[in-house]
Amino acid sequence: MLKQRRSGILLHPTSLAGPQHTGSLGQEARDFIDFLVAGGQSVWQVLPLNPTGYGNCPYSCFSAFAGNPLLISLADLAQTDDLDVADLPLPAAMATHCDFAAAFTTQTPLLRKAWQIFYSQKQTSRYQRFSDFCQAQQHWLDDYSLFEAIRSRHDFRNWQDWPEPLRCRDRDALEQSRSELADEILWHKYLQFVFFEQWFALRQYAQQRGVLIFGDLPIFVAENSADVWAHSQLFHLDEQQRPTLVAGVPPDYFSATGQRWGNPLYRWDQLKEQNYRWWLQRFDWNFSLFDLLRVDHFRGFVASWAIPAHDPTAVNGQWMDTPGRELFDLLVERYSHLPIIAEDLGVITAEVEQLRDDFSFPGMKILQFAFDSDAKNPYLPHHHRRNSVVYTGTHDNNTTLGWWSRLDDRVKSRVKEYLGSRATDMPWLLVETAMASVARLSITPLQDILSLDEGARMNTPGTATGNWSWRISENALDESLRRRLRATTHLYGRDLCIST
Repeated sequence: MLKQRRSGILLHPTSLAGPQHTGSLGQEARDFIDFLVAGGQSVWQVLPLNPTGYGNCPYSCFSAFAGNPLLISLADLAQTDDLDVADLPLPAAMATHCDFAAAFTTQTPLLRKAWQIFYSQKQTSRYQRFSDFCQAQQHWLDDYSLFEAIRSRHDFRNWQDWPEPLRCRDRDALEQSRSELADEILWHKYLQFVFFEQWFALRQYAQQRGVLIFGDLPIFVAENSADVWAHSQLFHLDEQQRPTLVAGVPPDYFSATGQRWGNPLYRWDQLKEQNYRWWLQRFDWNFSLFDLLRVDHFRGFVASWAIPAHDPTAVNGQWMDTPGRELFDLLVERYSHLPIIAEDLGVITAEVEQLRDDFSFPGMKILQFAFDSDAKNPYLPHHHRRNSVVYTGTHDNNTTLGWWSRLDDRVKSRVKEYLGSRATDMPWLLVETAMASVARLSITPLQDILSLDEGARMNTPGTATGNWSWRISENALDESLRRRLRATTHLYGRDLCIST
């Protein structure tokens, strides 16, 4: 699938420096695309863009389809006349971390005001585009907007804690809520219209500059989501709508109890009865949003580790087969090619590799994983394949500088032996090693390009707080950095598809 040597940068939009309390889809995002082009990069990888819940984790969201309203650029919204420029708040003080609470507090009243202005101008062509959007996305937007309106009325409690008629989607109770919350429902639809209006404008800007947007699709959805509430028959739930089986991974060398993620498992028998309609709609939507799509926990399309929901650990789970091949066969019938990257990290079986290779999905190679054993380590560059994506690390890894500082002497010696005497020139030596790989796509987290230590780490798996909030400092992307990045990209033949 990957036809040319390319390179790109991993950076979630919340991490962009800008005037709001988190990065947005506005001018700072366009400026970042310009930086990519100036640095010879042709791919921007992002994390899931969906609306986040507790902890602001983009892998635990209220919807698998909706966009995160906190990413809406108020300045860009003012250009549509939904807001007056005079209404815009003063720029937030530049900080090295996002303030999601302040973003919600500041932006919510302004977005409500924007909706009222927009709603008062129903005769405009833009309002017609809003109506068209609502119609086209009805299959997820109606349930999501109702979910958010009810959630707000009930003090943002989990949907399983709502009154039983709403929890169980009693028809009369839903109709009553639609009537009583009509304006709130429309406001949430408006937020989604604005989000995707800005997203598609940004994607068009990237396309015009020759930059591919590389998205991320988590295999599982959050228990407290519109998807589980609206499609409870597709998940392993009990009569109280609580999960009976949840996702995770089994015990291994790193964890004696495994990992219990807690996402409700799919009832693939029910999905199959519907000809996988929900999954096909999800892939259709994501293929419209992105040029490339990382499918998280790809091995879950062969089998999932099913853990009894009442168990506190993953020890008593068992493998449950998944008909992923049937799903991908249906996708192949719909598309000439599938722009999927398989996240195939961890303990992968021959069946998972077979599924990946049968559909020619590129896999992933993480250089930080390459040096903790011997020459057979599959992440070492001499084992890389052209149809793969090489990373220094991902959002779940330490920064390369942080990783290097924590390595024991034995592993450091192996790194030096393999990479040569310049091994202390971290993190750029690992960046160059990734660029030199035969893998057709090389992705580097921006933290490594900026030579930042572990204080800039995006996520530490297994911890509940302090994640997902790192942000670029103002003026970090300077001319000297652009020159070094472009020279390195050119040296390893990864700037062939960039035109300036």
